[in-house]
Amino acid sequence: MNGRSIAVKVLDRITNEGAYSNIILSKELNNSDLSDKDKALCTEIVYGTLRRLKSLDMIIGSFVRDMKIMDKTILNILRIAIYQMQYLDKVPSYAACNEAVEIAKTVSDKDSKLVNGILRNYVKKDGKLEIQFRNKIDEVAYQLSFEPWMIKLLINQYKEKEAIKILHGLNETPTVTVRVNNLKADYEDVYNRLEEKDYCVEEGFICPEAISIKGGHGIDSNQEFIDGNITVQDESAMLVAPLLEIEKGQIVFDLCSAPGGKATHIAELLENTGEVLAFDIHPQKLDLIKENCDRLGLTNIKLEEMDATKLNPKLALMADRVLIDVPCSGLGIIRKKPEIKWTKKRIELKEIVPVQRDIMNNAWEYLKQDGIMVYATCTLNKEENEENVDWFLSKHKDAQIEKVFIGKGDNLKYTQTGTLTILPNEHMDGFFVAKFRKK
Repeated sequence: MNGRSIAVKVLDRITNEGAYSNIILSKELNNSDLSDKDKALCTEIVYGTLRRLKSLDMIIGSFVRDMKIMDKTILNILRIAIYQMQYLDKVPSYAACNEAVEIAKTVSDKDSKLVNGILRNYVKKDGKLEIQFRNKIDEVAYQLSFEPWMIKLLINQYKEKEAIKILHGLNETPTVTVRVNNLKADYEDVYNRLEEKDYCVEEGFICPEAISIKGGHGIDSNQEFIDGNITVQDESAMLVAPLLEIEKGQIVFDLCSAPGGKATHIAELLENTGEVLAFDIHPQKLDLIKENCDRLGLTNIKLEEMDATKLNPKLALMADRVLIDVPCSGLGIIRKKPEIKWTKKRIELKEIVPVQRDIMNNAWEYLKQDGIMVYATCTLNKEENEENVDWFLSKHKDAQIEKVFIGKGDNLKYTQTGTLTILPNEHMDGFFVAKFRKK
């Protein structure tokens, strides 16, 4: 099976069955015999098609009367072909078209003729497409490929200029960033060894522990990763653990811990002293954290299954520090998981807020006096961010918000209250953090 056929198979799983892009793509590529170059093209096609799905469907819709009656696999074949022709300069149109027709023949001869006809018509148009826009939101939906409700939400919360900037940031192709494990390795040594292995690396955008990997082989098979000298983590997520002001020997709770990137960072900052209690509601995800702990050489993390929305009285006033990276709508990580654009519904943003507030309340019960709690989300929705902070402060008179400051940057937005929103760009995911001290 070639790269484009795998891309169609992966997209079928994502768009028709709700599979997660990162998991299913990684599985299919690992099971394939594709070259590194073909794996890179397949990855680009899958993520690019997901990123531009709205635009692609509007283009396809201009050539057919009713897309709803089209075979779902044929629709994905058309999507990947037009994505290559519309957005990838290095792929010749005839190659994308011919390959699409060949893949469509595995569905049916009739469908392959339909694919051939649509793609030939697309080429004849030479970019002069007849797409009707009802309003400005429709036009933005086509240009940047987002659902109208998401565009309206961001414009209402951030105003138009900032909202458009955010949408562009969410469409950026993310690079891999890794955090150097200072317990095991020296930053400069790791950096140099990665360069020697033909990785194209740069220093992190803002985090001192970060290395940005612009090109090279997959990181999972790299010896630095295997030896536990590095772990993959976005720079936005790397900023969180240091905000806890961790001191050696402390007890730190991470209530929604999986996949464990922040818990392991906390453990490293503790220098393997004290104790990190890492909780998650899903036991299978705790196994993943255990694997990372073993690889990174961390012995101060204790894993426990727990629903963070349910108060556990045994844990009251136990923690010196508490991190709650709460379940959220995930609008800030669309760079890495573009299917969120199409799977997330507006009502879900409302439904998650009570869950987040329950977790905030319980976390506060676990925190000692003069302790610090950090609230974090990977969303840009202010209902889950600033509004939850305001609600929490109104309910807890012993809560004092402390100003978060990590430096200056065009994508770092500080509020007068003291919270920080990280806007997505080519280096970082969208993120939100607030810091509380218990008076």
